Amino acid sequence: MENQWTELTCRVAVEDLDEMAAIAQMVVGAGLYIEDYSDLEEKTLEIAHIDLIDEELVAKDRAHALVHLYLPPEMSPAEPISYIGRRCEECGIPVEISTEGVREEDWSTAWKRYYHPIELSARLAICPSWEEYHPREGQKIIRLDPGMAFGTGTHETTRLCLKLLERSLRPGMSMLDVGTGSGILAICARLLGSARTVGVDIDEVAVRVARENAALNGCGEIELICGDLAADVTGPFDLICANIVADAILRLSKDLPALMHENSVCVVSGIIDTRCGEVEAGLRAAGLEPFETELQNGWAAIACRKAG
Repeated sequence: MENQWTELTCRVAVEDLDEMAAIAQMVVGAGLYIEDYSDLEEKTLEIAHIDLIDEELVAKDRAHALVHLYLPPEMSPAEPISYIGRRCEECGIPVEISTEGVREEDWSTAWKRYYHPIELSARLAICPSWEEYHPREGQKIIRLDPGMAFGTGTHETTRLCLKLLERSLRPGMSMLDVGTGSGILAICARLLGSARTVGVDIDEVAVRVARENAALNGCGEIELICGDLAADVTGPFDLICANIVADAILRLSKDLPALMHENSVCVVSGIIDTRCGEVEAGLRAAGLEPFETELQNGWAAIACRKAG
């Protein structure tokens, strides 16, 4: 009998699609695509310059979008379902999740063609285990395979956070990674010379994957904790990174100052750019002062310090 992949479909309100897509990007098994018909007429006119649309398309739900993920046969759908459910609950996103089997169609190896070495900066590169990469002088390689590795460095939110992390981190600094996912930020910090390095995530699967990735990269000394945001860790830390989503950042912000000293830097990412002002206001209300913002493709990351 042919091995079957699992198609996991997440149905959310259109206004929650961007944050749902960011969550789904962290659970890439073999592929992901999005169905969003909210602006069907406008896009049809823009692309095709016609005003006649197939009746089947006209009947599509305009108020909701579907995010489809494809999981390989050896991956239990229970883990990503649990992860997505928890993340959506944390962000206040109502979601309906359904699953069905789909034919493998040689996807078990074909998906690898989409994953290649990624140069994050002059000092960091990510490389899948089956690829070869020759680093430039002084460049560190992070070995990180997709699959259950939430946050593999390909999404803008992770890359923006890494950019600000690199600017702020100095050898010997302590670092906290809130919502660690795959552990990529903590691993990068450790490879760049951080001392005490801690990652915390509310999801047990994420913590397990982060431990595996840390060991793969020779960073087994990273402390990885399953807990609720920063409630289960003690500071202070020189650098804090939180690559989560806007609503979670706003809830977390009140706890951040207690984990920082006067010279600490906190980097928050996973923010849709239209919510930048809202997040900055929330950070200021919590006693933090934003001093640098990075933007890319509709996403934002913000660096802040304790207000003086």
